[in-house]
Amino acid sequence: MTTVGIVSPGAMGSALGRAWAAGGARVVATVDGRSARTRELAHGLELLPSLADVVAAANVVVSVCPPAAATRVLDDVIAAAGDARPLLVDLNAVSPDTMATLDTRARGAGFALVDGSISGGPPRPGGDTMVYLSGGRADVLATLQADGIRTRVVGDEIGTASAVKMCTASVYKGTTAIWAQALQTAHALGVLDIVLVDLAEEHPEQVATIARRIGVATSKAHRFVGEMEQIAATQAAAGASGELFAAMAAVYRRLAATDLAALPPEQSAHLDELTDVLRRLSTP
Repeated sequence: MTTVGIVSPGAMGSALGRAWAAGGARVVATVDGRSARTRELAHGLELLPSLADVVAAANVVVSVCPPAAATRVLDDVIAAAGDARPLLVDLNAVSPDTMATLDTRARGAGFALVDGSISGGPPRPGGDTMVYLSGGRADVLATLQADGIRTRVVGDEIGTASAVKMCTASVYKGTTAIWAQALQTAHALGVLDIVLVDLAEEHPEQVATIARRIGVATSKAHRFVGEMEQIAATQAAAGASGELFAAMAAVYRRLAATDLAALPPEQSAHLDELTDVLRRLSTP
């Protein structure tokens, strides 16, 4: 049996863990030092006392954390490992260059690393969350059974899966930031109804769900700042210039300081009153 260690069991990490556990893997995690919300989110996982216990028990250790914390989390896992050498899988939204740096740190400590990225929300039974993987041992995670997760190995090179994430996230999260900026402006200038009618002609589904989409993104905005910075660095390295997503980082930094950002994603997912959402974006 494969034993998967989840670091850390937030909304995404816990959902991934439960999906792998339902597919037959043993899944372990720790909530040592974590918030009450994380303890609730980790339901259904086998909880161990410490990170050292998780790493010692696991064949595969999966990192799921905010992009800005990816290096620290890797270092914590390495420090906690002792003589254990599980396969490390980084599923964080970081640039190919950052992933290459993580791989160098891992290999320097005697670990093999798999590059991974997630497209979609936390997996659920019958859902369709995509996990992209690359690296020489990507098949280890790809072969785990899990309802609600699709995996795709996109190459042997570290950085390829992260490159996919940087491109897809630039569209998904970038367009959400544009919607938030445009509709907050329309609301402030008294033309929201007219703007929504116009946009609904081309984007009816997006208009129908935009209150929830902006609300959920705002509840995660503090995490998205680092992701936008990673996208900016990726685009700059590719010769596309990084200014646009440096600005997107500024948008999410502002959203993270609003009243709406105080709501957890579980509550934001039920928002359906757009004017209330936009009003709360204006209140620091």
